[in-house]
Amino acid sequence: MRFVILIAAVALASCVSDPLSAANTALRGEPLDARIEALMAREQVVGMAVAVIERGEITHIGAYGYRNRENARPLETDTIMYGASLTKAAFAYMVMQLVDEGRLDLDRGIADYLPRPLPDYEDYADLAGDERWRQLTPRILLSHTSGFANMRWLDDDRRLRFYFTPGEHYAYSNEGIWVLQTVLEEGLGLDVGAEMQTRVFDRFGMTRTSMQWRDDFAGNLADGYAMDGTFQPHDRRDNVAAAGSMDTTIEDQARMWSGMSAGDGLSTAARAEWVSSQFPIRTVQKFPTIQFYNTTDPRGEATNLSASLVGETWDGRNGRYFSKGGHNDWTGNLVICEEAGERCLIMLGNSVRAETIFPEIAELVLGETQFPFWWIYPELHGE
Repeated sequence: MRFVILIAAVALASCVSDPLSAANTALRGEPLDARIEALMAREQVVGMAVAVIERGEITHIGAYGYRNRENARPLETDTIMYGASLTKAAFAYMVMQLVDEGRLDLDRGIADYLPRPLPDYEDYADLAGDERWRQLTPRILLSHTSGFANMRWLDDDRRLRFYFTPGEHYAYSNEGIWVLQTVLEEGLGLDVGAEMQTRVFDRFGMTRTSMQWRDDFAGNLADGYAMDGTFQPHDRRDNVAAAGSMDTTIEDQARMWSGMSAGDGLSTAARAEWVSSQFPIRTVQKFPTIQFYNTTDPRGEATNLSASLVGETWDGRNGRYFSKGGHNDWTGNLVICEEAGERCLIMLGNSVRAETIFPEIAELVLGETQFPFWWIYPELHGE
């Protein structure tokens, strides 16, 4: 089952003569759709959606497979899917708007914003007696160098702690993003859900995206499927979570990444900061974060793999690239963007098995990017 939108076909022709662009050899249109469907069949991917951006314009949107296999409900381009950690990229974009307005300084300690010490808040009482929380800044929190584990409840005692001094290592952390959300809410008095709606979703015309569950989503909703094919109903998230509560569609994600890549709503300096290298990544793999935070793999240095405010950035075939992924046991999402060609590939999977074919789709659309699949998905790619 396929639902496809072809957009701005004329724009594709302008890419063909560009020597900097791998679009010379990349698949587009129906040939791309056919290859995606063949790959999905080979790897038993239940459903996924793909969008392509060229020179900042949305040129292709497709949805394939099922949003609910049990009832043979097809996945469509306006089907609600779980955004997972793609939420973080949009949240960081909103934060950079606050930086532009002078309401937030990336390098100012969070203690200067909060009306009371962080450990005085119930969610952060575990940090009482450890003054390292005062070293946290918005930049440190967004670039995943906070010293926190990914999520405290993954630890045996389910307590929050610093595993290293903030700013010393890279270790991906939802906890750090939640701290920054607390700073915006308690320190600046902002409603993060409302700010995301007006500053990002409304700005980019994303009519079927929200940080909280909406009842009108129920009629066209993607359920999830684990690696073994196990069914999982879509989780209706009632609470705003900057680290990952966004519900969205492939059409809306195409609009969002097109707009964010162009820097719409940001100063030139803020947009550059959003994608710039913040901290070198040298770990042998991304997860589990604390187990590997002090490891080294030379492949990271070879491509200048780094944390950025949007996600990750590195040097590839056509210059600098940036990306952001989103994952849980039933969801696989990935966005890869090439700065020089203003090109992005957006992949959303309501079946986590979609991650097994991301490398092949990326090569079909973008050519060789040197994306660090070895680092993000080592268990899927022979590591």
